[in-house]
Amino acid sequence: MSKKVLIIGGGAAGLMAAAQSAKRGNDTLVVEKMSRPARKMMITGKGRCNVTNATFELDGLVENVPKNARFLYSAFSAFMPYDTIALLEEQGVKTKIERGNRVFPESDKAVDVVDAFVNYAKNCGAKFVQGTVKDFEIENGKIVSAVLENGEKLAADAFAVCTGGASYPLTGSTGDGYTLAKRAGHTVTPLSPSLIPLVLSNNFVPALQGLSLKNVSITVYEGENEVYSDFGEMLFTHYGISGPIVLSASAHMKKPEKKNYTVKLDLKPALDEQTLDKRLQRDFALNNNKNFINSLSKLLPNKLIPVIVRLSKIEPSLKCNQITREQRLSLVKLLKGITLYVTGFRPLEEAIVTSGGVDVKEINPKTMGSKIIPNLYFAGEVIDVDAYTGGFNLQIAFSTGYLCGENI
Repeated sequence: MSKKVLIIGGGAAGLMAAAQSAKRGNDTLVVEKMSRPARKMMITGKGRCNVTNATFELDGLVENVPKNARFLYSAFSAFMPYDTIALLEEQGVKTKIERGNRVFPESDKAVDVVDAFVNYAKNCGAKFVQGTVKDFEIENGKIVSAVLENGEKLAADAFAVCTGGASYPLTGSTGDGYTLAKRAGHTVTPLSPSLIPLVLSNNFVPALQGLSLKNVSITVYEGENEVYSDFGEMLFTHYGISGPIVLSASAHMKKPEKKNYTVKLDLKPALDEQTLDKRLQRDFALNNNKNFINSLSKLLPNKLIPVIVRLSKIEPSLKCNQITREQRLSLVKLLKGITLYVTGFRPLEEAIVTSGGVDVKEINPKTMGSKIIPNLYFAGEVIDVDAYTGGFNLQIAFSTGYLCGENI
C-alpha cells in the first residue's frame, strides 16, 4: 500500500532515499532548503566529486570507517560502491578510478553526478519542494507532520531525516537534523570536525603557503604515542596543513587544542637514513664549492629550501665541502622528521564531515529506522558515523540512504 513519505534534505543520502522510496510506490516528497539539491556534493573532490571508493570488499570498506563501523555492515551490504558506479553508468555518467581507488566522473564535473542523482530521484517519482523543516508535530508517539519555517505543516505517514552534518553551512548543512532528532527524543553525540585541516604553531608555516608535497609521509603523535601514519599528498596553507593525508589524520585526533599533538613529516619516505645520507654526499660533492643554500634544488622544492636551511642551523653561505659529517647527519634526521606542532582544527564549518550525530544505538542498522519513533528514519551524515577521505563518506550516504528508502 502506498504511503506518504517525507524526506528532509536533498543531499546524497536524501536523493538516494527518495529514489528508493518512490520506486517502491510511495508518494515521496523531498523538502530541500537550498534552491538546488545536493549543494555539498557539488564541492566534493575540489568540484570534481569523489563519488565513491573502488573498494569492493565489505571488510575493506568497513576498515575505512574509524567510528561505529559495525553499524554500517547492513547498509554497505545492501548498496556497495560498485552499485554506485553502476547506477551512475545507467544515468549516463561514466566514471574513472584514480590514486587511492578514488572514483570520479570521467568529465571531472561534480554537476554531472548531482544532476544524475536528482534526475534519478525524479524519474523514480520523487517530488521536490524548497523549504526548511524546523519542527515535528508528534502525537501518540508518532510524527504526524513536519513544520516548515513559514509555519506550513506537511503531513506524512513516514519521515526521514537526511539533512547532513554541520560542516560547510553555505551548502545547507547547518545542523538542522540534530535539532529534529532531539525533538523526536534521540540522543545526539558531541559534534566535532572530522576530515579537517590542522592549525600549526611553527613560525615557518606562512612562508610555505601554497606548497603542495607529493609522496611524503606523516606520523601523528599524542605525546609520545603514535596515533596514525599515512603516505601521500599534503598542502601547506597560511595557517597550517591540509590535503588528503592530513584530512585522514584529523579523523584520529580529538580536541587538539587541549592535547599535545605533533606531526612528524618525512620528506623522503622512500629513502632510509643511510641512503639519504649517500644522496646528500653525492649532491654536496657535485656542488663542492657552492653555498649550502644553493645545493638543495635537486632534492627539495624551491619554496622549502630556505626553511630547511634555517631549521638545519647550517650557515646558508657555508661551502658544501666545509659541511661536517655531524651537520650532514643532522640534516638527514631533519629531512626524515620535521616536527610540526598542532594547536587545533580549522572551524567546524570548514570540515568535510561532522563527527558525532544521532546515536547509532537508537537506530536499527538493518532498516535505518528509529528505535524511539516508529515512523522516523535517518540516513547520511546526520548519523554518528564518519569515514576517511577518498569517497567513503559519500558511499555511507548512498548506502544508508538506499536502506532507508527500501524500508521506509
